[in-house]
Amino acid sequence: MEDLTPLTNLQQIPIPEGAARKKKMTERQPLLLQSDASDYEASRGPARPARSSPPDNTLVNVHSEDSIAASASGSGDEDQAAVDKGSYNPSLHRTLEHPTSNSETLVHLLKGNIGTGILAMPDAFKNAGLYVGLFGTLIMGAICTHCMHMLVNCSHELCRRLQQPALDFSDVAYCSFETGPLGLRRYSLLARRIVTTFLFITQIGFCCVYFLFVALNIKDVMDHYYKINVHIYLLIMLMPMIVLNLVRNLKYLTPVSLIAALLTVAGLAITFSYMLHDLPDVHTVKPIGTWATLPLYFGTAIYAFEGIGVVLPLENNMRTPDDFGGTRGVLNTGMVIVACLYTSVGFFGYLKYGEDVKGSITLNLPQGDALSQLVRLTMAVAIFLSYTLQFYVPVNIVEPFVRSHFDTTRAKDLAATILRTVLVTFTFLLATCIPNLGSIISLVGAVSSSALALIAPPIIEIITYYHVGYGRYNWMLWKDFLILIFGLCGFVFGTWASLAQILNDRTH
Repeated sequence: MEDLTPLTNLQQIPIPEGAARKKKMTERQPLLLQSDASDYEASRGPARPARSSPPDNTLVNVHSEDSIAASASGSGDEDQAAVDKGSYNPSLHRTLEHPTSNSETLVHLLKGNIGTGILAMPDAFKNAGLYVGLFGTLIMGAICTHCMHMLVNCSHELCRRLQQPALDFSDVAYCSFETGPLGLRRYSLLARRIVTTFLFITQIGFCCVYFLFVALNIKDVMDHYYKINVHIYLLIMLMPMIVLNLVRNLKYLTPVSLIAALLTVAGLAITFSYMLHDLPDVHTVKPIGTWATLPLYFGTAIYAFEGIGVVLPLENNMRTPDDFGGTRGVLNTGMVIVACLYTSVGFFGYLKYGEDVKGSITLNLPQGDALSQLVRLTMAVAIFLSYTLQFYVPVNIVEPFVRSHFDTTRAKDLAATILRTVLVTFTFLLATCIPNLGSIISLVGAVSSSALALIAPPIIEIITYYHVGYGRYNWMLWKDFLILIFGLCGFVFGTWASLAQILNDRTH
């Protein structure tokens, strides 16, 4: 990869002769979902700085999981260790070659959340009813944002506890179990692998939906002139998508994300002009959906808040990570914008088109109108460019493991290029098998997004703060249990309803 690294740029540290062997993090093993061969061999641990280093130094060392356990249990002077851990600031020990500014992070956060999900919100409101969808989406946004804060706070707590500069999602899961109750420490590797698996499934699902969304919108435009099977458009998109995803440094893709964000804003603005024109009375649509379709709403809504997988990588790569959290931080600012957009698009889209609303609101716009055709193309290009940010997560789960099987830099880079090509092609093949855009969005949301956004964070927080305490009257524990139950119900019923709808679509 050379200097083209997704989220952080970390150089190798030579191991002195005779020293105990330590795992090395290279530029090819970024903080974004570090997952190398040692993860599969149960011998890997998160990053730890070898020494305090100046901002331009990118030397980072990686210790084994045994060292994490030793750090958690304590060694030597425990009082002095407690002082050191209490004063340790993880952000001061991060050495990044290409850190991102607050505005760049906000752009990436918006693009990590605003994708095909926002255009599927009117279909979600159809399943929930107008008023249930209105209040449900705002509540869902608040819960998902709180879970993102939970994940970031647990990451900071574990970084201070273990004196690590940064952790990713799977590392947070691992370290929470490894430093938690003694009876749970045996499941630390399992926790890491479960989170990694759901991250991979979720992001691959997003990529498949993105592929299909772009193809369907282009087809909808071209059908006005001549009809071609949607699979042809998928095939035409394949090669440009492969080329775009060979770029490995997220900072170099900031202009791409910015262009995608501007196109999305323009497309949404024009879509709003259509939705708000000649709005019918609210009594023309149902205020409350049925119990049978409510799980479909949950799946689509939780899919829409799709950015938890990129929260820690973005925070880890910031120049000023202290600005990420807080009441007026980057995370809250971005998620308030996201929640308001989701609610508005869902409310007015369903009110405008009623029960005829489709899996993407752009497909409901007038067929022969030039401006509506432009909106479809604009949103198709925006989602096409947004594919790269979603693709970073699954490719960096697998890439370190693949690269570890080769010796030379040239062979490693060639293997990484082939892997990216294969993964993009894999999402293309899955997209060709998707029967219905709305159903698959709901399924991906119910299965994977709920597991990552609503189930994993409360479990991690409960275990992380086991030795610290849960506050007065154990309020944190009760709050986490409520979120966990909510996520599990959505997972079970949302998956069941989505699969039932997909099977029903295939029989008709």
